Amino acid sequence: MLPGASTSAAVLDSGSRERTRVLLLFSLTGRMRPRDTALGALVDRYDYGRFASHLLTSQDVLPVPVLDEHVAPGRLRLPHGDHGLGLASLRILVVTTPRGDATLVLDCVFAGETSAGDLAAWLATTCFDRERIELDDRPLLHALAAPLGGRTPALGQNVHQLVFPGGRLQHELLGADAARRAVLLNEIVYRGRMPWNPAAPHDTSLAPHPRNHGLTLSALGRGVSVQAGWAPHVENGLALVAIGMISALAVLQRTRLAAFAMMKANERTPADSPTEIRSLISRLSAGVNELQLDLAFGVEAYVDSLLIPEMITEAFQSSLGEALGIRDSLENSARMVERLTSVISARSAALDAALAERDDRRDRTVSGLVAAATLIALPPTLLLAFFGVNGTNVDEHRSILDLRAYGTAYALAWLPFVALVLTGWILLRRVRAGSGRLLPAPDDDLAPVPPPRAPSRSPRP
Repeated sequence: MLPGASTSAAVLDSGSRERTRVLLLFSLTGRMRPRDTALGALVDRYDYGRFASHLLTSQDVLPVPVLDEHVAPGRLRLPHGDHGLGLASLRILVVTTPRGDATLVLDCVFAGETSAGDLAAWLATTCFDRERIELDDRPLLHALAAPLGGRTPALGQNVHQLVFPGGRLQHELLGADAARRAVLLNEIVYRGRMPWNPAAPHDTSLAPHPRNHGLTLSALGRGVSVQAGWAPHVENGLALVAIGMISALAVLQRTRLAAFAMMKANERTPADSPTEIRSLISRLSAGVNELQLDLAFGVEAYVDSLLIPEMITEAFQSSLGEALGIRDSLENSARMVERLTSVISARSAALDAALAERDDRRDRTVSGLVAAATLIALPPTLLLAFFGVNGTNVDEHRSILDLRAYGTAYALAWLPFVALVLTGWILLRRVRAGSGRLLPAPDDDLAPVPPPRAPSRSPRP
């Protein structure tokens, strides 16, 4: 059980929390391949209660912890102070998916009571100024480089903050009237940046979409989720869902950028030789394979309810996915990868056709050269054979170029081959003339497309 939380034996999945808990989820850029550590699986790091059996079944596709440290709360420094909210405990985790997409998790439990205004300011600081968060007077990610093997990761673009209210704030959210609850939720979900006016028209696209079940309450936006009244194992299950969704969103963004980079490479890479074209196709094909694996095992694996098939987590996953726009982004990215695959296939087919045409021209050239050499060589060979024999028609005192003496021999040697060449040329012309068109002629019987009509003028009165 987490510090400051107490569960009710009457209702399994609901509970009362004494202290507010906030989980900060930050996506990290680059790849961080999971490695064998003593940390074990993520299901071993938190209490997931009745959800644990589902996670044990799916632990091969779950994120793996590569860092898990309990840190003294005083070591964490925010750029604009703590807004009067001291921490009772701080836990820092770095988890990475099997595809190497990492997420930084700061698990914070506050020491005292938390008001909605102070909490909103604290959330705004940890979101918009997250790169200036320090640990031991050093940038947070620089301080984590040593535990991560000397590599300093960089923060990505995606942030989500899970708020589990406790103490007076929880009672106020669960027991207040609808108008007061809306004011509190709006301030927390939008980090105090969007004041809510009850008299203004209701905008469903900006509302936190609260679901109040009496004992529990859920409200979320794109960057902040408020979950009140849940037991610790449900909180941990919701946090795991949020980690998967933030990781999936980061993969979609990386996939989109990689697809554009491959498109530019396809357009700009010089391809003047078959070797260069094959190298380009090979690189593009390998890149597309990686994109397809990312979409399958980095996105699709975390956007459905198969990991934790429970109504509580399914509702949160569906709402968060809708707020993040993951499904639409997934469909668009998948179409982009399909188009890129089609371009690579078309370029490969064009290369095969060009190589086949080149080979055909080469074969025809070689055959022509062999035939020409044969035709040229045979008459001199016959003449040399004629002059080489000791016949009565050969006079050793005459030159072999004496056409008056040897004209008949030259004629007998050359005329048959000249006649053969002329006969072949005539036959080839007949073959070309009788073969017809290689492609069918257009059908002239099709009805022509009528021209556009001029706009009709209305009759004068």
